[in-house]
Amino acid sequence: MAQDALKALGQALPEGAIVIGADIPASIAADWSTAEPVMPMALIRPRITAEVATALAICDALGVPVTAQGGRTGLAGGAVPAENGVAMSFERMAAIEEIDPLAGVAVVQAGVPLASVQASAREYGLMFGVDLGSRDSCTIGGNLATNAGGTRVLRYGMMRENVLGLEAVLADGTVISSMNRLLKNNAGYDLKQMFIGTEGTLGVITRAVLRLQPAPAASASALCGFRNADAMLGFLMRARSRLGQALSAFEAMWPSFYSHMTGALPELRRPFDAPHGLYVLIEAAGAADEAIEERLHALLSEALETGEITDAVIASSERDRADLWALRESVAHFGRVLGPVIAFDIGVPIAAMGAFVARVEAEIAEGWPGIIAMSYGHIGDSNLHLVCHLPGAGADQPHEAVSDLVYRRVVEVGGSVSAEHGIGTLKRKALALSRSPAELALMARMKRALDPNGTLNPGKVVTA
Repeated sequence: MAQDALKALGQALPEGAIVIGADIPASIAADWSTAEPVMPMALIRPRITAEVATALAICDALGVPVTAQGGRTGLAGGAVPAENGVAMSFERMAAIEEIDPLAGVAVVQAGVPLASVQASAREYGLMFGVDLGSRDSCTIGGNLATNAGGTRVLRYGMMRENVLGLEAVLADGTVISSMNRLLKNNAGYDLKQMFIGTEGTLGVITRAVLRLQPAPAASASALCGFRNADAMLGFLMRARSRLGQALSAFEAMWPSFYSHMTGALPELRRPFDAPHGLYVLIEAAGAADEAIEERLHALLSEALETGEITDAVIASSERDRADLWALRESVAHFGRVLGPVIAFDIGVPIAAMGAFVARVEAEIAEGWPGIIAMSYGHIGDSNLHLVCHLPGAGADQPHEAVSDLVYRRVVEVGGSVSAEHGIGTLKRKALALSRSPAELALMARMKRALDPNGTLNPGKVVTA
């Protein structure tokens, strides 16, 4: 069967579209997660949607699994190929087809990096509302497939809120072109939602119409120190009230994260002389006449007077701003600083965040003496990240046992086992903790309807 598929793909696709054997890059076998790498029997590199459709039709007819890949920056194993399957890379479908400044949209192919969309939008005085630390590597197709979030969700929402239309190919090769460019369009079902956040299990996204926003003319950033989480939550309410839509980021770092990363990476600045119980990077952005910097200064002064904030450092230059964000984005150096990690991307009700972190970090420390457990997150949108590393364990980190503990606590507070990185393979067992039997049954029914042969990204999210 494998040879039949390779022969059929070779005959139907143009030269260079299929790579086999030792010519397949080793990086194709894995994503950024801890899922076991799997080398596919072939790598398909389409240039146009028609080639995607042709390849999928052949693979579906011959029973060959297909895993679509973007930048492979996911943390749930969603981009790891299937055994005896093929990987489909969108590296050659990376064009920005159009920027329409009047309508405020960008028409792009699935393989374009997020950073490229951001840069192109800036040329027109616009911006794309989603921003991730992996912006240089992750792709729009992957962002859509996982419904990526990032640091600006508080103001602009997740990928789902920043796309107007898309084009996707079903397992049998049927092209669904729903490239809507209208902000208002209620003509029937919103078909794009079947593909956003479904991790390539219902269809393969090939192109998209992204919604752009006016680029802020002014912004201001500050790092704040707090006694504890309760003070931080009080300040979040104050910031929302005073800044409104100008509040664009509210990134929290617990001492476990801040102290370890600033100690391990000498290039990171420690803005405060004394330690604090919690650290928050706050950013406000808006039009030039909104007096953004003055409003942030007034907010911080008020919070300092009331005692909500114990100290604050305001960025006075773009270099200062970059240094402050480098603290939060030091997560990109986990591999260098820690090695293998157990990473959690969870949703926790904002009011429960402080108590949750204190309890879980304490229980992990008690269960695994010497373990490093670090907490940080977006907070304003209920997204908490927890990263653990047991020194000396190497690749044999206690994933299952630590996950059982963390997810048990997530359920107790009414949270979610996945906030922005999807389910993939690593969270399939945990999915039932956040979804009801009826919901899981409906997901399986949708999978059977759109992918009856189980061709698309098998083993991920749900099975039919």
